[in-house]
Amino acid sequence: MNIIIRNASDDPIYVQIKEQLKKEILKGAIEPDEQLPSIRNLAKELRISVITTKKAYDELELEGFVHSVQGKGVFVAHRDPKLQREEHLRQIEEHLSQALSVADLAGISSKELVSILQLLSEEDRER
Repeated sequence: MNIIIRNASDDPIYVQIKEQLKKEILKGAIEPDEQLPSIRNLAKELRISVITTKKAYDELELEGFVHSVQGKGVFVAHRDPKLQREEHLRQIEEHLSQALSVADLAGISSKELVSILQLLSEEDRER
């Protein structure tokens, strides 16, 4: 597992871990029922506190991305495709909201933003 902790990030370490694991789960790089590293092993690998790792895993469990089995470990949960779609939509809305804020600062209109999005979409299809 390749989790990168950025000390310069404004996000706490447990959030960085949670978000990176969530991203891997959403894109299918970590399959349902796949076991995640133990809390202790991940903490040791990342050279962080076990409490920090546990907090990341607890939040993933609260959000329905993983489930724990007493004495066995933490496993990726099966995700309802509708819930997965909602999570993707939430992320898109968050990114677009940030883009709108930056565009507003730069004096870029909504029409220009739509044009940029269309260009990016066309370029993506050509790849």
